[in-house]
Amino acid sequence: MLGALILTGGASRRMGVDKAMLAWAGVRAVDRLAALARELGATGVWTVGPRDYGYPIVDDEPADGGPVGGVMAGARALQEAGCTRALVLAVDAPTARVDDLQPLLDAEAPGAAYKGLHLPAVAQIACLPPGEPHWPLWRFWTEAGLHRPQCPPHAIGRLRGANTPQERAALAAELAGYAPSCG
Repeated sequence: MLGALILTGGASRRMGVDKAMLAWAGVRAVDRLAALARELGATGVWTVGPRDYGYPIVDDEPADGGPVGGVMAGARALQEAGCTRALVLAVDAPTARVDDLQPLLDAEAPGAAYKGLHLPAVAQIACLPPGEPHWPLWRFWTEAGLHRPQCPPHAIGRLRGANTPQERAALAAELAGYAPSCG
């Protein structure tokens, strides 16, 4: 069973505002990612970080543990909810698409994260190492044995996300020109 974690614990210093609350085509970033996770088959969506966005919350452990601390805490919550796999998303990449993430979901166990990108990732929870909260994500995924396929070139910008107002403007322009297929 797949559960989703949306990492929302960053300070948003470069963006200047809470990235989860930014509207993308009229929808909060956190809500766009939750909808995407459900479309990909996630049975539940949790946010990882200190703020309440209307989804179950997992606090970062420790509070300054960075993304690995958040993933570790989130994986424990998913496991308690009966999930065996975790889809890990960054709140600053709300323009990600189903076809961007499908190769990660289709990867053999223990899961996958694109080479050169730390997020998104899909991992078998049982394969995640105990790790150290302050490890960089690339090391955590390496220790977990995740496959590292090449990211499709057309998806790199969407999956890197927006950390600055300039990056947001570029992704918003791309989003405005995107019409998902119906059917």
